[in-house]
Amino acid sequence: MDVISALVPPVVMAVFFIGVVRVIVKTQGGAAKAKEDAAVDAALARAEGARNASAAGDA
Repeated sequence: MDVISALVPPVVMAVFFIGVVRVIVKTQGGAAKAKEDAAVDAALARAEGARNASAAGDA
């Protein structure tokens, strides 16, 4: 009985971890992927523009 009580918590955590990983993998991509990619590209473009403007102002 001690063996079972010692193995239950790691098994439960392993099942939970596998479930979390599956949810993360399944939610990647899909219909919102293009929208998310566009938001990231816009943020990177703003950061690059701010860096270039700062460099031009320093020179």
